[in-house]
Amino acid sequence: MNYRTNWLLAVTMLVCWTEAGRTLAEENQLLELRTYTLVDQAAEAKLDAYLEDSLIPALVKQGLGPIGAFDQAADGETVEVMLLIPGPSVESVTGAAAKLASQRDYLEAAKDYLATPPNQPVVKRIRSELLRSFDCWPQVTVPKQRESDQQRLFELRVYESPTENFGELKVEMFNAGEVPIFLDSGVIPVFMGQALVGDMMPNLTYMTVYDDDAARKKAWKNFSAHPDWQVLKQVKKYKGTVSKIHKSDWVPKSYSQL
Repeated sequence: MNYRTNWLLAVTMLVCWTEAGRTLAEENQLLELRTYTLVDQAAEAKLDAYLEDSLIPALVKQGLGPIGAFDQAADGETVEVMLLIPGPSVESVTGAAAKLASQRDYLEAAKDYLATPPNQPVVKRIRSELLRSFDCWPQVTVPKQRESDQQRLFELRVYESPTENFGELKVEMFNAGEVPIFLDSGVIPVFMGQALVGDMMPNLTYMTVYDDDAARKKAWKNFSAHPDWQVLKQVKKYKGTVSKIHKSDWVPKSYSQL
């Protein structure tokens, strides 16, 4: 393990422990990852107006955030918009929708969207996942971008595990040393969370960010060749912890806080 990785490991472990050696479980954010599947491309402008002018300001007023809003990086048949909603507790995240009903400024700003007629829907379905952030990456964060006019690339990865036990072990693997290797390789996390509620459990989900696709490819190449990864991936108890990987690319909306 080289000097830089040792330093990064020390920093990472400091995030996970107090001076008294107590884990910072209470500081781990709860994250809702919400995906809107739209009826068509034209509907996206209507949803954008609602999210930017109504929903996100209302959620921020409740103390949630920073809230990420993302568009698909590549055009496809399915039109999707994704929100990342972090909060300090399960109640703050899962109870946010109920609180909207008493926020008068939200109800006024959202009245057109809320009055959407049933025969002219904007959204087909809304899919949601509730995550608890990892001890080694307890808070949503995005580093400053280098001077560039190019839009940053966010990559989302979902790791399914064959059993609950293997899912716990994969989270342990991240906490035990995988994240410092990420950082040393240029793979920069935005969030990392274990699913508490979702449709692919047991699983973990995480997002990383890059200045562009070339930077992403270079970072993962560095990770794959990293000597510390070569050691960590051979640890017997971590074998078979991931049964399937889902990858998708996203770009931030103009109103995203990330």
